[in-house]
Amino acid sequence: MHDHDHGHDHGSELSDTQLRVRALETILTEKGYVDPAALDAIVEAYETKIGPRNGARVVAKAWTDPAFKAALLEDASKAIATLGHFSRVGDHLIAVENTPQRHNVIVCTLCSCYPWEMLGLPPVWYKAAPYRSRTVKDPRGVLKDFGVTLPAATEIRVWDSTAETRFLVLPMRPAGTEGWSEDRLAEIVTRDSMIGTGLPTVTT
Repeated sequence: MHDHDHGHDHGSELSDTQLRVRALETILTEKGYVDPAALDAIVEAYETKIGPRNGARVVAKAWTDPAFKAALLEDASKAIATLGHFSRVGDHLIAVENTPQRHNVIVCTLCSCYPWEMLGLPPVWYKAAPYRSRTVKDPRGVLKDFGVTLPAATEIRVWDSTAETRFLVLPMRPAGTEGWSEDRLAEIVTRDSMIGTGLPTVTT
C-alpha cells in the first residue's frame, strides 16, 4: 500500500480547497456571475469528452505502435512526453496493461489522486468513499456494478494512486478493430476503460 500524504484531512469528503471552491461558487452564483447549469456542462465536458482525449490517443497509439507500447509500459511519463504531454503536478505516471489473464483497476484509497493530464477531471464516484474502500475489498463486485463481468480465472489487480505516482490502464484492444486508424481507435477508448472500471466500446 502506498503512503498517502496529501496535506488534508482524509476524514472529510471534501478537502479544504474543495470546500473553499464550493463556497466561492455559491457566492458567485448568488451574485449572478456564474450560471450553475453552464458550469455543470463545462465540468461534464471535461470529465467525459475533453479530458480523456489525451489518454485515448495514448492508448490508440500503443495499440498500433509496438515500439511506443513498449516505451509506455517501461516509463509512461517519458513516453507521453514524446507526444507533447507533460505532467502539471510532477507525478510519475505508470501504465499497466490489461491481458486475458489480468485486469487492472485504479483507485486512490485515501484521497482522489488521478492522472489529470491524461484523463481530465476525476469522476465524482472515483472520489467517493464507497468506491475507494470497496475496490480494495471487493474489486470483482465493484466491476460488476460498473457492468464489467470477467472470467473467474482472470486476476484483478488493484493499483493505489498517490500524490507522487498515478496509473493509467492500457485496456485490451477489441477484436474486429484490425486495420483501424489511430483516430478511429481513440474514439472507442473510454475514460472508464483507462481507470479499469470499463472496457473500450465498439458499436456496430
